[in-house]
Amino acid sequence: MEERKESKHKKNSQQKPSLSNKQLLLKYSGLAFQMLVAIGMALFLGYKVDQWVGLGFPLFIIIFSLLALALLLWQIIKDTNKPNEEN
Repeated sequence: MEERKESKHKKNSQQKPSLSNKQLLLKYSGLAFQMLVAIGMALFLGYKVDQWVGLGFPLFIIIFSLLALALLLWQIIKDTNKPNEEN
């Protein structure tokens, strides 16, 4: 009986500590802010390139915004699949 308690205690002490709720909130709010900035920059850059090229169709706005969304999705998947680490 004593061995079971000791082995459970050893297993619990060997596990890495998980992130607290505040740290998770900061992590994901930072990720949301990155998303807003990246999409805003992609839209602005696409708008300026469309003005410079003089197309009647907003081609670069569409291209840059879709590219930003794809990169952001990759970033989100990469960040959320990481094991929780204590910094």
